[in-house]
Amino acid sequence: MISNMAGRTALLTLLMTLSQPALSQAQEPPSAYPSRPISFIVPFAPGGVTDLFARLLSQKLEQRLGKPLVVENRPGGGGVTAATAVARAVPDGYTIMMASSTIMALNVTVRKSLPYDPTKDLTPLALLARVPFVLVVNPELPVHSVADLVKLAKENPGKLSYGTPGPGTFHHLNAEMFKSRFGVEMVFVPYKGTLPALNDVIAGHISLMFSDVPPALPLIRAGKLRAIGVTTSQRVEAAPEIAPLAEVGIPGYDTASWHTVTTTGGVPREIAERLSGELRGTMSDPAVRDLLIRDGTIPQVSPPLDELKRFVASEIVRWGEVVKKAGIAGSE
Repeated sequence: MISNMAGRTALLTLLMTLSQPALSQAQEPPSAYPSRPISFIVPFAPGGVTDLFARLLSQKLEQRLGKPLVVENRPGGGGVTAATAVARAVPDGYTIMMASSTIMALNVTVRKSLPYDPTKDLTPLALLARVPFVLVVNPELPVHSVADLVKLAKENPGKLSYGTPGPGTFHHLNAEMFKSRFGVEMVFVPYKGTLPALNDVIAGHISLMFSDVPPALPLIRAGKLRAIGVTTSQRVEAAPEIAPLAEVGIPGYDTASWHTVTTTGGVPREIAERLSGELRGTMSDPAVRDLLIRDGTIPQVSPPLDELKRFVASEIVRWGEVVKKAGIAGSE
């Protein structure tokens, strides 16, 4: 009996000892943040603009925070897979995510149901940049203009196909807006990232796509893709030779996605402010801004946390109307 009691006491002591690190970690005061590596989630496959952003920022934030950032690609569901994981993570600031306007705004209207609420379950920390898109086609297609593409699509209903890095993404929205604008039928082919879709445009497996500019630009200049036009009303500084679609066949067209770094809802204010400040500091670095501009994005000056939350809420409303007009509300 004494032996059994002694064994139980020893086991209890061992369990208490083993639980101490986890217990102390859970009770870490915000002022001690960060004391260990931070997980940086990317909702899409490597190679797209979201992944490029994350890898650039992770290097800079490691220097500023003094702790490693571990970049982890979690593609799937147009960003829903990653966003849900972050929404359900421990709200301690050790899980952050590259979150585009798809995750924070479009999905609310595009999806029939969403396993997270971007206004409650996620905390946007900093607005990074606006990202223009470019309509690209396989160079073998007899398409050199918007008019050529519309003509080919109408002559071959349902035979042209377009790629996206998932349903409900800005890539998808642009294509659906194009279809709606001209009354054409094209086949939607989802991928887990921008680069796999672009590779299939190059190979001729799909006909075209609306791609974020950074991954498409080197392929356009190498002659592997043909650019028809950019989605913003102004020319992109990194590619002034590519005219806006608004000038070459789609009057009034002007779209761009936006990208944030976001964490779990309910993160202590002190930690959120720390991360927000470090991100804004990183984005104010002229070298970072010049690199992003050179890659084809439009760096932004991020507002304070509360104003950023209001911005996200307003974008849910604004893009919700666009999604409805494009006819893809509740389509996923």
